[in-house]
Amino acid sequence: MSSDATPGSPAEPSPVPARHRREIAEPLPEGGVPYPSFDFRTDLERIRFSPYFSRLSAVTQVVPQTSAGPVIHNRLTHSIKVTAVAREIAVTLANDRGENGRRILRLGGCEPVVVQAAASAHDLGHPPFGHLGEQVLDRLARQELGLPEGFEGNAQTFRILAALDTNGLTPTGLNLTAAVRAAVLKYPWTRLEWRDRAPLPDGERPRGVGDARATGAHKFSVYSLHAAEVARVRAAYPGLDPWQQTVECSVMDVADDIAYSIHDLDDFYRAGVLQQTAVSGELRAWLRDEDTLAERSDAELRERSRTPGHGLETLWRRMRRRDPWIADPEAFRLAVEQVSIELGDTLLAIPFDGGGEAERAITAFTARWLDRFKRGITVDESPNVRSGVVRLSQQSWHDVNVLKFVHTRFVLDRPDLATVQRGQGTVIETLVRGFTAWLQDPDDAARAPRRLLESMDVAIEDYALLRREHPNVLSGPTDDASIIRRGRGRAVIDYVASLSDSQALSIAATISGGSDRLWSTGAL
Repeated sequence: MSSDATPGSPAEPSPVPARHRREIAEPLPEGGVPYPSFDFRTDLERIRFSPYFSRLSAVTQVVPQTSAGPVIHNRLTHSIKVTAVAREIAVTLANDRGENGRRILRLGGCEPVVVQAAASAHDLGHPPFGHLGEQVLDRLARQELGLPEGFEGNAQTFRILAALDTNGLTPTGLNLTAAVRAAVLKYPWTRLEWRDRAPLPDGERPRGVGDARATGAHKFSVYSLHAAEVARVRAAYPGLDPWQQTVECSVMDVADDIAYSIHDLDDFYRAGVLQQTAVSGELRAWLRDEDTLAERSDAELRERSRTPGHGLETLWRRMRRRDPWIADPEAFRLAVEQVSIELGDTLLAIPFDGGGEAERAITAFTARWLDRFKRGITVDESPNVRSGVVRLSQQSWHDVNVLKFVHTRFVLDRPDLATVQRGQGTVIETLVRGFTAWLQDPDDAARAPRRLLESMDVAIEDYALLRREHPNVLSGPTDDASIIRRGRGRAVIDYVASLSDSQALSIAATISGGSDRLWSTGAL
């Protein structure tokens, strides 16, 4: 207490802990503690009450909802399961009295509610039709809308939290704590900052950067519009290396990998798109011909990519090239053997028919792998540049990679899925080009959707401010016409990315003249 304080007067509030700081100070709850412990829970509630969060129930995960009935995961159910896995990992680490727990304490601890908030938010930026929509929006943004940074779902997530959504107390953004904002930064860099860096060899680039010489980082969590805010957020963590995730972010990232590798297989099994003959054939062929395949050149593997065993050999070489710090031939072989037995020979031997036996089989399969991965969590105080502080053990890392390979090889590369995705890509193109043309129409632009017009005005102002205060982060021309073009393009991308699958289909039909409905109850 200061010397001139009167008896009974309230003590001076202590400074806000860096992790609890919000972008804009908010009024304290009446009669409350200045910086209450429920700061993080408030963040979690703001995210879960967000319309962007609710929208995820109508956004494709991988298999379209109509393909196999109500059992298929969407982005919301995926986010809920990631949150459940992440919370269990965080609570386990927080209560761990062994070496992992001691490492976490030395790193500053792991707050389970921050982890839950980050896991709930991690897919907010996904556009209609999942990763296909992300790829199309990125291409259109860069090639047609004058946005060198393009579009990226992770960066869009941060943009939603920081600018597009609102909690009613601040003009823009949810005004979350620094801890939660930092915890969603899986790839804490902008796209273009990597384009001008001296290229790093495979194995030394952070995961997600890829070959950045042409367009910049492949994965990134920050648009240049929000780079200054991210710098302030990460200043709350002075011990972080430049490209390192926070502890809570690394837990969320691991949980996302676990849920994706297991629960999507659940969907594919139920939808009947995983065929035992094809999956078992690939796994067994590699185990049988491992030595022979190792002698083949990369060119030979590409030429015979559909021959059983060749895809797994290509996967192994890619893992070894990109992640020599953890890739191990014995661990890879064990992963292939385990997946071959438990998936190829056991689960897929029981075709899914909706009956009790099939339900018990998929439930047991999921439970076994979840338990295995949660037991395989480790903490690394000095992680490799391609890893987080909380990561999977060496064997679990190989297991996840093999399970993901099954996704890619036998689902994502299927011609029938590709046919559907071609149509979905056309829907995205129709929306982006239609709304862009509308905003450029001097006679009719004023009748465009109000949210789109307001978003465009704000985006133009934001780019103009960025030009004044941080001109070095803008790539390409920055004259007034270019700034207007950037703002218009970013507003169109924000608008289309905020639609659900069904809204995208409906509005694309309407804006292209394919629907005769007069009134819309959609996002317009």
